[in-house]
Amino acid sequence: MWKLFYNLLVLPPLWLAFRVLWLFNRKVRRGMRGRHGSLQRLRVFLRGNPSPRRLWVHASSMGEFEQAKPIIEALRERDPELVIIASFFSPSGYENNLRYRAVDAVVYLPFDSAGRARRFLELMRPTAAVFIRYDVWPNHIWACHDLGIPVMLANATLRMNSGRLRPFIRHFHRHVYDCMETILTVSERDAEAFRLLRLRHASVQAVGDTRYDRVAGKAALSRKRPLVPPHMLEGRTVVVAGSVWPEDEEVLLPALFHQLERDPNLLVVLVPHEPTIDHLEFLEYRLNGSVSHLRFSYLSSWAGERMLIVDSIGILLPLYAVADLAFVGGGFKSNVHNTLEPAAYGIPVLYGPKIGNSQEARELANAGGGFVVRSADDMHTALDMLLTDGDRRRAAGEAAGRFVAERSGSTAHILTHLLPLVKKKEY
Repeated sequence: MWKLFYNLLVLPPLWLAFRVLWLFNRKVRRGMRGRHGSLQRLRVFLRGNPSPRRLWVHASSMGEFEQAKPIIEALRERDPELVIIASFFSPSGYENNLRYRAVDAVVYLPFDSAGRARRFLELMRPTAAVFIRYDVWPNHIWACHDLGIPVMLANATLRMNSGRLRPFIRHFHRHVYDCMETILTVSERDAEAFRLLRLRHASVQAVGDTRYDRVAGKAALSRKRPLVPPHMLEGRTVVVAGSVWPEDEEVLLPALFHQLERDPNLLVVLVPHEPTIDHLEFLEYRLNGSVSHLRFSYLSSWAGERMLIVDSIGILLPLYAVADLAFVGGGFKSNVHNTLEPAAYGIPVLYGPKIGNSQEARELANAGGGFVVRSADDMHTALDMLLTDGDRRRAAGEAAGRFVAERSGSTAHILTHLLPLVKKKEY
């Protein structure tokens, strides 16, 4: 009944919505075009890699796939002969991971019709499948079940007030999730929510979130390759403001100007979320007469400027390695960005009040490593406290570091569940 409901009543309007969006949304067009020939490329790859032991890992986009990487890399280390195929729904995940060396092939997930899902899986024939977080497509799950392919859902989340738990919808999702072998959640609260589905077959267990393993591993690597020369940091206190939007700048910059005036040893690294030419020029116009500044791409010509403006993307995480204090943007726009990345370095983290979709931001604040600033006055107070009181700053940094360290290790727990699904030999 639920298969008929989904394929007759849900999929047709969904497909129509994609076709309409195709006319107006460039990202949707990229995804639709990218799917043409994706299966043929997979077919060519499989001809040259006939190994019968294959793991299929699916994530919605680039952000979700970051959570899969600790699992993939740990598994690759344990079993280098296993063929790993990654699939994505969105172009961002597909395009940004084409050169990710820990996987053997990267493909687009076909549209979730029963026929396409069946052909995709009959071609790939994975030994097991891992879905990351929430991007669960029913026909692909049902096809895995019909073909005897065990499915794991890792980093799973489900809120108690989720629409998936409403009376009618709950029965549908029970039919989907119960076709899985294992559901591994990021917290016991999420596990309790999944248990409300009253699953008969799938086991549910809280093992933690691989994002903590990911940021901890990246932080360890970044410390070995600092982007700022040591001589620039001698005797200085460094504030790194990452993923900053204009809405964040309105609250942050006046407080930073005040601190720069009173502390000649303060160095600020400002990382706009969108370092477009127009925005960089606007920032420089705003800073002229207030503080000396230099674009990061001209770092070799640094002559004591007090503020570095990062004019490229992809280097924020290693920049946190030189910080004594971090501000993470997004909290004065729509939702705060990644607060775990700076916390992994053991430094205090400040961010705006919009943290509704970031459970870790709330928990980091409760642990004493994060500080929610709600206004310009709050920003002045928090910066003044943490920059003038070294003991308080170090204590908050230690709390942030513990917060990440205590929650790391979920990858090992996930492997204990995954290895039996993919192995056909002794490890």
